[in-house]
Amino acid sequence: MTKIAINELTTYRWSFEEDVTYFSKAGVDGIGVWRQKLSDYGEEKGAELLAECGLAVSSLLWVGGFTGSDGRSFDDAVEDAREAIHLAASLNAASLIIYSGARARHTNNHARRLFRGALNSLLPIAAKYGVTLAIEPTHPAAPGDFTFLTSLDEVVALLDEFDSPYLKLAFDTYHLGHDALSFDQLTRLAPRVAIVQLGDAAGPPNGDPERCLLGNGTIPLEPLVGGLLAGGYDGFFEVELMGPEVESTEYGELVKLSVAAARDVVSGHGSART
Repeated sequence: MTKIAINELTTYRWSFEEDVTYFSKAGVDGIGVWRQKLSDYGEEKGAELLAECGLAVSSLLWVGGFTGSDGRSFDDAVEDAREAIHLAASLNAASLIIYSGARARHTNNHARRLFRGALNSLLPIAAKYGVTLAIEPTHPAAPGDFTFLTSLDEVVALLDEFDSPYLKLAFDTYHLGHDALSFDQLTRLAPRVAIVQLGDAAGPPNGDPERCLLGNGTIPLEPLVGGLLAGGYDGFFEVELMGPEVESTEYGELVKLSVAAARDVVSGHGSART
């Protein structure tokens, strides 16, 4: 049985309480929790509210900045990630999204060494608490300050290097859906995917996020989802939308449309359109 979730970034201006309340009423199975919103509400209260509403945590957003691109030191970023692993475990989160940090002023090799060092420190803790770290690569035109990893092959190579069941891929269709991935590639990739994030767009990223409502763009969502399902992927399909079109839609309607479109894409019918 496929599981649908909505990421809290989709309803950026809503509070944690509003997200949980409306997502639950929409009949989704899970929620991608943004740490900032949860912190504002209170972690213990938030966990209780999630339990009351019966929402699973599809992902916890996010940890990273190990290259110092966000102004933190390496040690501070690693310590923050340790705390997030504990939080993810307490929420029984299906995954914890992890970004490398931008290359900043480092050489490519040194940036990679920093990220490998962070993973070496964090994976034993993740394994101890049963938390899956999900590395998210971005499209080359949209990494911002989050990551220098803009190649799917590069992330797969990291997964090969560490060979841990607690290190997988966050497959965001907005970032990865513009490349021509074959059915065979998707089926082989499926066991290595921790979470699938559903995003659509009229064209490839070009700086700021310009996602559109699912089905209104050009990303081949159904073939992507179909290939991953055929390969045995059985995790969450999490709607993650940001951009002018999304923000111009009333959030209650946005949730309703997104849930219907996501279920439609996953079922393979492809008839839900806005």
